[in-house]
Amino acid sequence: RPVGEPRASDFRLEEMPVPQAGPDEVLLRTKWLSVDPYMRINQSKQPSWMAPHPLNVVQSAAAVGQVLQSASPQYAPGDWVQCYSGWQQFAKLHNSAISKIDIQAAPAPSYLHALGMPGRTAWFGLHEAGRVKAGDIVVVSAAAGAVGSLVVQFAKQNGARVLAIAGGADKCAWLSAECGADWTLDHRKFTDSASLSAAIRALCGGVDVYFDNVGGMISDAIWPLINLRARIIICGQISQYSGGLDVPELGPRLMQHLLYQRATVQGILARDYAHRMDEMLRVVAPKLASGELRSTQTIIEGFSQLPHALGLLFGHTGAAVRGKVMVRV
Repeated sequence: RPVGEPRASDFRLEEMPVPQAGPDEVLLRTKWLSVDPYMRINQSKQPSWMAPHPLNVVQSAAAVGQVLQSASPQYAPGDWVQCYSGWQQFAKLHNSAISKIDIQAAPAPSYLHALGMPGRTAWFGLHEAGRVKAGDIVVVSAAAGAVGSLVVQFAKQNGARVLAIAGGADKCAWLSAECGADWTLDHRKFTDSASLSAAIRALCGGVDVYFDNVGGMISDAIWPLINLRARIIICGQISQYSGGLDVPELGPRLMQHLLYQRATVQGILARDYAHRMDEMLRVVAPKLASGELRSTQTIIEGFSQLPHALGLLFGHTGAAVRGKVMVRV
């Protein structure tokens, strides 16, 4: 299992015979593959929302591809589909494990971002757990990431004022220019939570909704600033993934602020809302088609680059990464 941040040396590339589709199965040729921070959680030795990812098997992941061979009446060769087939160039799947997508309506990569798991997480996390409304002050950490960049836009479309926190001046400039953030902060300029908290207070005062993708020092800075009846959405804790989950820090240390402000904290997983995907798509797909919503991707070329792409989400080399990171096979 990885020690610290995931690295290419934690994976091996294997060549195997291409399988054949059996009854009610399809053979998929993968075109696009996802890399996501949650993969590092699953690679830890402790169980999370599921058992630890088994060793010596294909890395699980979302994929978009085309049907190459079909033994199912529901699918024909050439159909574009999305699924969770993992990091493999060809995959044999039961027809119940895939769903068709329309690449005429939206580009194929969008189904791994705004029209996929990150979009579902951002939409339902903000609206259901965050109960965002016009006039709210919304703070988003990892705001330049796959989920965060969508949360910023959804919040603005609901009439909220948004502080976007990201790592690097280039990301902050992009969040202002492209995603519409009212304020941005580069967390790399701060070495302690007290100074970061003071900067946040100077910009926006208090916080009504905190969409937390990071945890750690950023959360320590925000919790003392929450307003009465604040809503805190725990979507990710990437600052803790590379070892901090197996040997956690002491805490929580700031629970008194929940008491003072009678705030709520809710953890969310995309799978909680999978059955409501059509509901989200009815609203988000037209926004994407009209250009009201921007679905930005960082695309890495080549199947063998998957471990490198995953590492970009964690290392300092990720400074140029914006939006959803994915690999074109």
